[in-house]
Amino acid sequence: MKHVLTGTAAAALMALAGVATAADLKMSHVRPQDATIDVELRAFAEDVSEATGGDVSINIFPASALGDYTTVQERISVGAIDMATQPAATAADRRMQISSFPFLASNWAEAQAIYGPNGPVRNVMGELYAEQDITMLAAYPVYFGGISLNTDPVNPGDPTQSNGIKVRVPGIKSFQLTGEALGYIPSPIPFSEAFTAIQTGVVDGVIGSGAEGYYASFRDVTKAYVPANTHFEVWYMIISNESLAELDAEDQDALKAAAAAFEAQRWTVAEEDQGKWEQRLADELGASVVRLSDVELGAMADKVRADVWPVVLQDVGADWGQRILDKIGN
Repeated sequence: MKHVLTGTAAAALMALAGVATAADLKMSHVRPQDATIDVELRAFAEDVSEATGGDVSINIFPASALGDYTTVQERISVGAIDMATQPAATAADRRMQISSFPFLASNWAEAQAIYGPNGPVRNVMGELYAEQDITMLAAYPVYFGGISLNTDPVNPGDPTQSNGIKVRVPGIKSFQLTGEALGYIPSPIPFSEAFTAIQTGVVDGVIGSGAEGYYASFRDVTKAYVPANTHFEVWYMIISNESLAELDAEDQDALKAAAAAFEAQRWTVAEEDQGKWEQRLADELGASVVRLSDVELGAMADKVRADVWPVVLQDVGADWGQRILDKIGN
């Protein structure tokens, strides 16, 4: 028997089909609204919407509104949050410390070769995310890290001397050991408590971020900034495998292509962007930007590589980590 749908019923079914195929994804990131990453992610979301004909809508949640980045990564792993662009959470897998290995790259060309498409760290990070049921869509180069101080620097380019300055570091072994190797007294303090710790004199500065990060979160307690290239900060655009699988093949391809274009564009502006933020620290805040010579930077890198790398390698797995360093040439 042939069934004929009325015009009204047919329209209703078509509407339901449209609802069923559309995807409304939530994207988390760690910076405040209107920060550089926020602006760039909103442009990315528009590109995805256009490329998918409106099938995929990405809603941006800034300032860790969906939880801190460790929690967000865990929730993406189980499909409770769709996407994020953020640092790798080493609490989920200690091997992810390889992404923030201190003094791994010395300049932007080296950084792109290591963290960019087909780079050794980029590839292994994709594998580590995959083990957590997460797909890495892109790497987002942020900056080379430095040291923010609310006091005058003491021998900032000489890692052989203790300077007596206490600094907040993330609760990640590589940052703690790097602080010690450079002559500082590291104090692991949660990010949410770091500003108050500096303001009240519990610590006199921060290691673990870069000029843009210090401007965003510590500008009122930054008297001096030392661009020491302590680490290369790279964030990753990730999506839950469950959320990705819910998109049809055409929309998946469009999303991945937009992510690749998003990353490629960022690599063209990231170095210049770092310089702009360093200048803003000086011009707007009156902070002194303490430039170090290539010799001083080389001495710091050599000391950290000698003192810190062997310990961190044991933490991530010496054989596993060394294989990656060998691919980089270290």
